[in-house]
Amino acid sequence: VDAGLHTEPQNVALVLNTPFTIIKSVGEKQLEELHFMDDAAAEKFAEPLKKFGSKPFSNENLIIIELESFSKEYTGIGNRKSYTPFFDSLMKQSLVFTNAWANGTRSIEGIPSILSGVPTLMNNSYINSPYCNNKLNSLPSLLKQKGYGTYFFHGGLNGTMNFDSYTKIAGFDKYFGKDEYNNDADFDGNWGIWDEPYLQYCAAKLNETKQPFFASIFTLSSHHPYQVPEKYKGKFPTAKLEILESIGYADYSLKQFFNTAKKMPWFNNTLFILVADHTSISDDHFYANNAGQHCIPIVFYKADNSLAGKNNTLIQHIDILPSVLDKMGYDEPFFSFGKSVFSASPSPYAIFYDSGNYYLTNDSMYFGFNGFKATQAVKFANDSVLARNLVKYEVNAVKNAENYLKSYMQFYSHSLLQNNACFPK
Repeated sequence: VDAGLHTEPQNVALVLNTPFTIIKSVGEKQLEELHFMDDAAAEKFAEPLKKFGSKPFSNENLIIIELESFSKEYTGIGNRKSYTPFFDSLMKQSLVFTNAWANGTRSIEGIPSILSGVPTLMNNSYINSPYCNNKLNSLPSLLKQKGYGTYFFHGGLNGTMNFDSYTKIAGFDKYFGKDEYNNDADFDGNWGIWDEPYLQYCAAKLNETKQPFFASIFTLSSHHPYQVPEKYKGKFPTAKLEILESIGYADYSLKQFFNTAKKMPWFNNTLFILVADHTSISDDHFYANNAGQHCIPIVFYKADNSLAGKNNTLIQHIDILPSVLDKMGYDEPFFSFGKSVFSASPSPYAIFYDSGNYYLTNDSMYFGFNGFKATQAVKFANDSVLARNLVKYEVNAVKNAENYLKSYMQFYSHSLLQNNACFPK
């Protein structure tokens, strides 16, 4: 993936040398070319080609804030004690998706799912897979067609999880990491720059850019080892979970960012998306199981309060890209593995992969698979510990889930193997 720092994706093969390529790829397991049905039938299930534009393109700025480890359970919509007072107050003025799911459990899986709409449904993360240099329709590459400047902010050490390489391939104009911040006085001693000063830096940098712009801002401080700056120790509530103090600090830092951003000339013309990259530790019987470990908040906010209320339509990381473009009135065709939550046919399931197994969830049921055969079907809405397996009783629901997984994975594997997850191809 680092070859992408030095050239465009289509020229990566010219940058890499043959011995390196052979050594690196020996033993690399590729996706299996699946064929359960006609390709046309699988593609019809996925509906990958999107085109909106029923309304004028808004030309507004877009900021996506990916909140490190910000599990739904820590917030006001988790039906537990909340540790995010500012985030909760913002949700009262926002469109809040209460049935939202992460497509993975790690940052390296979450970021490309959110920004490029590509889930990691294989053993390797997409960024470190053989397909990392494939052509993609990502939010930065698509919005650049509309004249947007595109910027990725992450206060982590440059090169962390290959994000700098990925963002170049995805179409970002500039990457801002710890090196660009250039002030070690704010270094947390582990991962990078503390959230509060770094988010202020993001706001200032955006104030220097020309509108319209798209910015991805990925926070940091609520990552293990869950530290907070010395001056804030004891300021935020703690409990049994060691992460919660750092969640409180991340929430406070977010508040300071919005307080600063409100003074900026671009604020009123900006659509904000706030989303967790993945979940984290839990002592709750639901949020600690494999279904609850994918429950996240997704929030759409605009200063004019034009987006408000709660929406329980299923949405997952990979649905953010088409949903945002739909909301903005984007009028060019593009490819997407996800669907717009605002469309007549949103995603029927959220999909994720863990330790060689696939999983699906919908509004009320959780399905686990051995290969492509469902071995677990649980109504998690009233069986939060996933204790009662209904796979023998929910015959129609199981069959529908198996058919969906087969069609989706056939299309997914074919698209990555043939490098055609892009429009135009």
